[in-house]
Amino acid sequence: MAEQAFYQNAPGSPRYLPIAEHGLIGDLRSVALVGSNGTIDWYCSPSFDAPSVFAAVLDAERGGFFALAAAVPARTKQFYFPDTNVLITRFFTDEGVGEVQDFMPVTGESQECARHRLIRRVLCVRGTVPFRVRVAPRFNYGADPHTLCMLGDTALFESAAKSLLLTSTVALESDGPDACADFKVTEGESAVFALDQAGEDIAPRGCARAEAEQQFETTVCYWRRWLHQSRYRGRWREMVHRSALTLKLLTYAPTGAIVAAPTTSLPEQFGGERNWDYRYVWIRDAAFAVYALLRLGFSSEAAAFMKFVTTYISPGDGFASGPLQIMYGIDGRSDLPERELTHLEGHCGSAPVRVGNDAAGQLQLDIYGALIDSIYLYDKWAEPISSAQWDDVTRLVGWVCDHWDQPDEGIWETRGGRKNFLYSRLMCWVAIERAIRLANRRGLPADLPRWRQCRDTIYRRIMDRGWSERRGAFVQHEGGDVLDASLLMMPLAKFIAPTDPKWLSTLDALTEDLVSDSLVYRYDPQASPDGLRGDEGTFSICSFWYVEALVRAGRVDEARLAFEKMLTYANHLGLYAEEIGRTGEQQGNFPQAFTHLSLISAAFNLDRALG
Repeated sequence: MAEQAFYQNAPGSPRYLPIAEHGLIGDLRSVALVGSNGTIDWYCSPSFDAPSVFAAVLDAERGGFFALAAAVPARTKQFYFPDTNVLITRFFTDEGVGEVQDFMPVTGESQECARHRLIRRVLCVRGTVPFRVRVAPRFNYGADPHTLCMLGDTALFESAAKSLLLTSTVALESDGPDACADFKVTEGESAVFALDQAGEDIAPRGCARAEAEQQFETTVCYWRRWLHQSRYRGRWREMVHRSALTLKLLTYAPTGAIVAAPTTSLPEQFGGERNWDYRYVWIRDAAFAVYALLRLGFSSEAAAFMKFVTTYISPGDGFASGPLQIMYGIDGRSDLPERELTHLEGHCGSAPVRVGNDAAGQLQLDIYGALIDSIYLYDKWAEPISSAQWDDVTRLVGWVCDHWDQPDEGIWETRGGRKNFLYSRLMCWVAIERAIRLANRRGLPADLPRWRQCRDTIYRRIMDRGWSERRGAFVQHEGGDVLDASLLMMPLAKFIAPTDPKWLSTLDALTEDLVSDSLVYRYDPQASPDGLRGDEGTFSICSFWYVEALVRAGRVDEARLAFEKMLTYANHLGLYAEEIGRTGEQQGNFPQAFTHLSLISAAFNLDRALG
């Protein structure tokens, strides 16, 4: 069934905004999704992977929400305060124009933002606008009951494990477990709502208009100072900078972790079972994000991630999947048990809703190439790695030399059994090749004869067994003829010349089999079963990889058209989910780091090719 049909017919669907109809705010600890209707329907406190407080995006009835909107019919528009992550939702009514400014105060990366405050400022810019607010938290993914205590202009929501304090400049009333109010603002007037954590060790505080104004200005200054570090001056600057700001929102300041996405279980296929929790640190995704941020000049984020790697995921922990897991918690924990929240119906009825991720135990050999490549680039573009970090690299490379020829689950985390995936072999080659480069440039100690022999063996294996004469292309795995969009990384990783006849033939085959109007499917699950039912949309990182592959092949005009087409699939704020559906709908967790980092890379390389 088409995506639009699900929004029309799914249980409670009139109350579900499409995934793309959201903006993102955050404080480098957690984020909130704000709908274009003014409702916050996703917020986890105090961190990305904490249980949700608002989760109406996953269950309109039981998830909880913070609704704040004009109380009369209104047209709405959303935009970001320029060069920031402060979101503004405007309401155009017959009697006036009002707006809601949403932000989570950030004054730095260690002190004030640890309070995880969420501020919503209402302003009337023309005429008079009536507003209505309802704050309906549902703690622990909607599983824990709570009480509401009204204390003058504040409302205290208390559950067994967590409490929140809402302060307001308008009078609040209780309605069962919710706090609500109706109020009017005329031109020049404002109202403020602030949601804080509450507890014995957290001093209560109000949020008067002057304080909200000061925190607004401080937060705007923080984001603009941060973005000012960008060295990108090319075409598509607005989209590149929005992607950079989004990647920054997905970083967890206390540890330097970078999450794959801030949400869980937003469906890759409406009504299907491809719903996963992405609020963790994938080694691959985070390493690619480091590359993108380094490209733009954001070296401090790369340094923070390198510190996360050194502190929390040094090799030798003895996992069954090798010296590294494919993903970790934002605090470095390795245990991420997967379970289903059966009391939640899922977005538009697309169950199951999952928290945790059992893929953490998979063997995915490509992560070693992604990580060591990011270390190599950090050493080249930011600062030299330490002797201890080099010792870790040599241990990882030694392990790769011993285990590169194992079948694994691959980059797409298939649950249909291990195979000899070409992409896994490719990235094992990258791991060894980049380590050799680093050793040679720095004069660092290494078993270079062994590394070179292993690197060359992998190269020959890919060229001999990864090539299909029948298809005239490199293929997904040994012994098969299935194509896979991860092959687009072959020239990007400098494994093969972008104008090599074998690669150009592969690029043509991928275009024919997997590309639809610039959009690229990962693979065909019917031709290559992945252990899950149903289909999926096109995968947006692959679409941007395709742009880069075209650029490097010298097909710059095609690349530019494909890139411009991809930009039309962004939402109204320039944000992307993981996938694009058949009718152009965003699918999967939102926003997706993978997509935004690949947009940055594609824009950078395309702009350079255009001159």
